[in-house]
Amino acid sequence: MGAAPSYLLPLLQLSDSALPTGAFSHSLGMETHLHQGMVHDEDSFANWLTQFIRIQLVHSDGLAIRFVYEAESPAELFRVDREVHASALPREIREAGVKMGARMLDIARAVFPCEDLEEYAAAVGSGECAGHPALAFAIAGKNLGVPLEELLTTYLFSAVTSLTQNAIRGIPLGQNAGQRVLAAAHREVRDAVALVQELEREDFGITAPGLEIAQMQHERQRARMFMS
Repeated sequence: MGAAPSYLLPLLQLSDSALPTGAFSHSLGMETHLHQGMVHDEDSFANWLTQFIRIQLVHSDGLAIRFVYEAESPAELFRVDREVHASALPREIREAGVKMGARMLDIARAVFPCEDLEEYAAAVGSGECAGHPALAFAIAGKNLGVPLEELLTTYLFSAVTSLTQNAIRGIPLGQNAGQRVLAAAHREVRDAVALVQELEREDFGITAPGLEIAQMQHERQRARMFMS
């Protein structure tokens, strides 16, 4: 039996749902649909999660990771940062990207330091870049030698896991129901990874208007459990 690849444990650490990036504080629009009654049980949340994966997660975080992986210079990487930040029209979503990006960047620099992460951190510090968790994750993974497909799969499933944990608290769902949702999402994540690798540059930032509206409405929701 061969040894596990050297990047496996670092990749598991960076994608752990317990990683202190603040993801537990964000529903990314799900709480608005919860408040409106559109999300209220296991099936309705699973449907919401499927649409979130297929549309927003694929065309924002997923493509950002691929473009970072393909970048051949800091300028190309910084362009991805500016584009993913600009494409997040709802204020809370932009702020969530900045906050979680700062934490992911700090953690990655602390435990898996590399020159590319330092250059990105300097650009964020100077205001040239905004910062985003997908970019910090992608830079770290690329430098660890993680293949793109595994990098995408791990990040997307980590995002799905965080949202499901938040749904368990927010709806609320039972723990077993949450695990059923995650198991059903395996196929969606695999399909999303395949799609990300086929899309063009013009597809970057595509999202569903209804989801963006829900994310904007959350800013003025009277009672909230989550920051977005």
